[in-house]
Amino acid sequence: MAIVVVGGHTRNIGKTSVVAGLIRALPRMRWTAFKITQFGHGVCSANGEPCDCETADHTIAISEERDPTTGTDSARYLAAGAVRSFWVRTRQGQLAEAMPRLRKHFEQAQAEGGNVIVESNSILRFLRPDIFLTVLDPATPDFKESALRYLDRADAVLLTADEIGRPQWNGVSLKLIAGVPKFQMRPPEYVTEEITEFVAERLAVVRV
Repeated sequence: MAIVVVGGHTRNIGKTSVVAGLIRALPRMRWTAFKITQFGHGVCSANGEPCDCETADHTIAISEERDPTTGTDSARYLAAGAVRSFWVRTRQGQLAEAMPRLRKHFEQAQAEGGNVIVESNSILRFLRPDIFLTVLDPATPDFKESALRYLDRADAVLLTADEIGRPQWNGVSLKLIAGVPKFQMRPPEYVTEEITEFVAERLAVVRV
């Protein structure tokens, strides 16, 4: 079984589109897809709504998406051709609590002859994927701590521009990705033939 992780430095820069694009481009991989969301204080992990609860029941929620038409990120995975799709919600910093359940889903995907693709940065704390792709938008200043922490582990960088140019990031050293392959994304498809070929070649080695 291969595990692909797609991360990025902030929200709304195309991470979900990349995951969906890879699922669509490589249907033979029989993907089980995961969207991981970590909520801050005052937001319930069960449904993402404002909440004052502090009970253990509300720290983790994993739900399987069954309707590809709802417009959610996990639904987009299904619409792209994922065999199964899950939305994982945890309190900020508590992803470790969800890992035993996630690993069971990974094992099921493997038993069914499939592979796993995950949209997350933080999951890199708990596993080493076969491929880690990071999405960067030089025009967007926000740079998550989790994205910076694992930037040097990227196997490829997917850019919203032709090149990194002059990014708006303070305290981020581009030396961390100096020798890493870089590919330009082209909305609305995001995943180009070059990106697909790169991932396919890497996964072919993994599956030999």
